[in-house]
Amino acid sequence: MSSDGSRIKAVLLCTSVFQMELKCSVQNYAWGKLGSSSSVARLHKQNISEKVPYAELWMGTHRSGPSFLKELDMSLYDFIAQNPTALSPEEIETFGIGLPFLFKVLSVAKALSIQAHPNKKHAELLHQLKPEHYKDANHKPEMTVPIFGDFEALCGFRPVEEVAEFVDKVPSLSMLIGDSNVSLLKVSAPNAVKESFSTLMTCPPNDVKAACEGFLLNSDVEESKKDDILVDLFKRIYKDFPDDVGCFCIYFMNFIHLKEGEAMFLGPNVPHAYLYGDCIECMACSDNVVRAGLTPKFKDVEVLCEMLDYESKSKGSYLVQWEREDLFTEVCKPPVPDFALARIKIDKINTEYQLLPRTGSIVIIITGEGVIDEGKNLEQGTILFIPAFKKLKIHSKSGLFLAYQAFTNVQSA
Repeated sequence: MSSDGSRIKAVLLCTSVFQMELKCSVQNYAWGKLGSSSSVARLHKQNISEKVPYAELWMGTHRSGPSFLKELDMSLYDFIAQNPTALSPEEIETFGIGLPFLFKVLSVAKALSIQAHPNKKHAELLHQLKPEHYKDANHKPEMTVPIFGDFEALCGFRPVEEVAEFVDKVPSLSMLIGDSNVSLLKVSAPNAVKESFSTLMTCPPNDVKAACEGFLLNSDVEESKKDDILVDLFKRIYKDFPDDVGCFCIYFMNFIHLKEGEAMFLGPNVPHAYLYGDCIECMACSDNVVRAGLTPKFKDVEVLCEMLDYESKSKGSYLVQWEREDLFTEVCKPPVPDFALARIKIDKINTEYQLLPRTGSIVIIITGEGVIDEGKNLEQGTILFIPAFKKLKIHSKSGLFLAYQAFTNVQSA
């Protein structure tokens, strides 16, 4: 056995998965679902206040929401730093100490900001120029998978022909972007979407307020001329963010209903906004967000409009496929090395299953109960760190056992 293999074996012999249960951080952002209606609160299983929004459950080593090992009373980052062979040699070589991914559960009650995430080079620059707003220098590609029902989001720019149709149907929108941009959209001119969207996002607040009021005044009268679903969506967003320019972004961006079992991947500079529902989210280990609407937080409108990927795509372009690995596991590997996701679904009671050995990973139990081979009980909300190459058997005790596992998307020896 190689020296690397010996070190890996040594650390795993002294590292019980029983000791690897994690205590994870919760973020109480205003857009989160309240109290026990939030899957974040239910999975976290701490004292729940029905008046508090539970928005995000963070699992990983990001300094803004680090996870801790319950039994060892130390942070996961410190444990890995003291036991680097808990990660694979490839992970250490590529990313250094610490997990390169941030694993989350989100519970969304109202729209998140119109936003995008910078690429690595741009993230480094933003961190250097505005560290108070961009607190790390990493990129943030991300993948979203619905749980407990469908998930609504805006993602990417619609085909330019669709935008042009909406401009015709929505006078308030055409007023905001101006006649010259309307003409560009109608002939699908190069940069038509960029020029129109940038004009919209930089409109004076008084003009936006008047346009919103005009839209609401005419929406019932002219409903047959518009897309009923988007009219309803506009009203929903307006209720939470009155007179916000982000209300009109629904006519530029794809409106997508993700079904349970589907997965969406968003690369750098892709505009998006989550609207409603619960999901698993996996991303590079970063909290960099450039915002320009639907938020009381810092908005960097000029930066966002300049950095965006304005390629017009259908909403289906953002879906990524699962690949079957064995009877109970399928994986989704996006085109980045930072993370991948496995879905473990055991639909037979009293079934024994051995997880496939991977790089250092985190597993969260979404539904069901089970026992692992070291005697540890698993239930909804149990979160484990599994060291690299660790073989782990699960014995399911319920008719449906569902778990998600985040791991680094690098080749392991």
